[in-house]
Amino acid sequence: MAERLGVDLIDRVRELVRGLATEHARRLAHLHYADIRLEVSEGKAATAENGAAKLSSDDYGFAVGIRVIAGAGMVAAGHFGRTLGVADTGRLERILREGIEHAYRRALANAEFKADAREKFGALGLALADTRLCPIDVREDTVPALYEVDPRTVDLAAMVRLTTDVSRQVAAVDARVQYNYVSAMTQLSRELFASSEGALIDQSFAHTQGLCGLVAVGPEASQQLYDVLGHQRGWEILHRGVDEPLMRSPTFVDFALELAREGAALCEAPPCPTLDREVAVVTDPHYNTLVSHEIVGHPVELDRALKMETAYAGRSWLLRGLDNHQIGRRVASDLVTAYSDPSLPGYGHYRYDDEGTPARRVVHIENGVFTGFMNSRQTAAIFGGAPNGHWKATGASLVPLIRMSTTVFDAGSRDPADILGEVDHGYYLVGHRTPSIAESRENFRISARRVYEIEHGRLGRLYRDGGLQADSRDYFMNVDAVGADFRLYPIANCGKGQPMQTKRLGNGGPTMRSRAKVTGG
Repeated sequence: MAERLGVDLIDRVRELVRGLATEHARRLAHLHYADIRLEVSEGKAATAENGAAKLSSDDYGFAVGIRVIAGAGMVAAGHFGRTLGVADTGRLERILREGIEHAYRRALANAEFKADAREKFGALGLALADTRLCPIDVREDTVPALYEVDPRTVDLAAMVRLTTDVSRQVAAVDARVQYNYVSAMTQLSRELFASSEGALIDQSFAHTQGLCGLVAVGPEASQQLYDVLGHQRGWEILHRGVDEPLMRSPTFVDFALELAREGAALCEAPPCPTLDREVAVVTDPHYNTLVSHEIVGHPVELDRALKMETAYAGRSWLLRGLDNHQIGRRVASDLVTAYSDPSLPGYGHYRYDDEGTPARRVVHIENGVFTGFMNSRQTAAIFGGAPNGHWKATGASLVPLIRMSTTVFDAGSRDPADILGEVDHGYYLVGHRTPSIAESRENFRISARRVYEIEHGRLGRLYRDGGLQADSRDYFMNVDAVGADFRLYPIANCGKGQPMQTKRLGNGGPTMRSRAKVTGG
């Protein structure tokens, strides 16, 4: 059997990594800063399709990322990243030393190119400035993973049996469910961060997830649905579910069966009408998970707002320039508060980001007034304010980006039943499906899994393939009721960057009521 690499490798290399990030890196001329990220993960997964086992895996990940900021005149950053294997453990010190040298040479070259461009392009070149990092509280810390069932101890054959059994039960729910895909994974990862400033942070994470996708076919339409149950916990969540104050999920089998029943009902439902006028719309917490993600979360990532990713991802309606932005201005009704908080449970939870910044809650909208962005040390130095710990990469070999932790709408005080009961005529949108967002996120169209007509405060006919369309500011300004039923949900596949980085994170919110145009599929 091939040698297996495990997360305990971090224990053996902690002092090596610390020494290379400090004593070794500091000896390089004109070096201003360096950091090393080393990540090891162990994970298992199984997939079934239409009641038959499809694939399974038991594997590890091992990667390193290095950043150096250096320059004799101008100052710039250089990066090095590599995916490693078991054979690299014996030569890890050499790889790290060579990686530091590689990133250092890139930083010096970038600094020279930046200085040349600044001189060549006159007033335009003045936009090029030194790469600076805003100061942070430098820490040494160890953060353990939380789980009852260690992902490393889960029997792979048992995972195959679970996914196959769930897939069979989904297929048996209704003859209209003609295809299903069921997968489960559990993983333990450990990330070591060391910097030339003296930080040494060792964080471990357990992730467990169940996914169900299906196609239900009716006489006139089909419905393709998928959803995930996931948490930063062990294998126990798939068998027992999640019952926490902010997160609630049934067992994996009940979760998948409910999705199958929903698909069977929807493929028989009529299509949602498209309205040419705004009406009252009530959105449930699961639908607002995607609204908070797309219309709050991405536009308040400061690298996007500062136009660092304009060419491939767009900009933000909340910032046109360093002196032309929405901070301090009203962008929503006074019932709307939204924030990002890495301390919340779920996929978006962590104690420190990928540059060692202690993570903290950052409020984006407070009682309708826009108050700030998620940032990194570099963007905080450009725009002002303290770093808030949102510089994250999908893996250690990739350059971090500003990413959501858990971005949410805050809870209100209203009973969701009363919010619905006050609507004479409107629509209730349940569950999110697909977003279609403007380049700067200033308007959007987001589809729902289910749409119900509201008549005299009661739910009426069920529709399929519907959603709502609105201008972002107008939609937020029209919010006139916010429920007390705050919930968090996992987002398993948030994409950002070029090349694309797909990351797990969290979003959520309560029931909310506003006005928008309802659209059909």
